[in-house]
Parts: sequence; C-alpha cells; structure tokens
Amino acid sequence: MSTSKTVQQLRAEWITPESFRRYGQVIFPELDGKSFDAEDAQLVLDRGIPRFYIMQLHRRGRKFHTITRHVQCTQCLGSLEGKDWLIAVCPPNNNIDEPYLEDIAAFRIPGNCFIKLEVGTWHAGPYFEHEVVNFYNLELSDTNVVDHFTHNFLNSHNLEFEFEILSLT
Repeated sequence: MSTSKTVQQLRAEWITPESFRRYGQVIFPELDGKSFDAEDAQLVLDRGIPRFYIMQLHRRGRKFHTITRHVQCTQCLGSLEGKDWLIAVCPPNNNIDEPYLEDIAAFRIPGNCFIKLEVGTWHAGPYFEHEVVNFYNLELSDTNVVDHFTHNFLNSHNLEFEFEILSLT
C-alpha cells in the first residue's frame, strides 16, 4: 500500500526585525561608529570555540521536509554577493523534540542583511533558486556534530513543505 505525501505551501514574507523577533534578530547595515546596543546581534557562543566560515551551497530549490535546531548556541547566516534567500523557522520549544506545525513561518531574506537565530530556534534553510550562493555562517566549531537536532516531517507526518514566492530576483 502506497501513501502519498502532502505538500504544504509556506508563503515567504519579506523579513523585518518585528516579524522575525520570535525566532531571532535581523541585522541590517548601519553606519560605522555606532555604539553597541540591543539592535546588534546578541550572540551566545560561550559553550565552545566559535566558528566563522563561508559555506557554498548549490541550487537548493524551494522544498524541504526536515527542520533542525541547535540548543547550545546562536547561529548567524547571511548570503554574500547580495543574493536573496529563503528560510523556514519555528520558535524554540526546548521541552519537546518536535516543532509545532502551526508555528512554522517562512521568510525571504534580502542579500543586504543577516539573521541571528535564537538558541533552539528550528530552521530549514537556506533555500534559493540561484545556481550557487555563498553564505557566511557563525556557530560553534562542533555545532553540526554535537548540537544538531533534526526533525523529519516525511517520517512523522508524511509532509513536505514548499516555499511560495512571487520571484527570487
């Protein structure tokens, strides 16, 4: 007996600091010389060795069925070369090992900012339709080894998500 999967559309809205606040922070360019304040990335990187690197991703598309979280640190992501990208997020709920379906949100992120994910924020992405996008990533050196918890919606709900967007130009 074959069971077909359901594809749920997620409308990706342009990210703003207000709309993203439940999940983390959005950092846009500011004039040099501004003093540190609450609008700067509030990082949690004290549980290991910070790692800042550039990851190269190839044609990720707009569909996903897994979502991940890190409970030991914040994570910062941003694209290079001004390319827009997509991410799905769900607020931290560190008491359970599964995100709440009704709380998943999708965002379109312009190439002139970066995001900081709060500790424990579920995230799926980056996704995009460009051939290649380089992203900088700030996390801990062992995040993907010891602090990488993934939930698979195909296994739990026979569900896949697809970002709904007008265009990615």
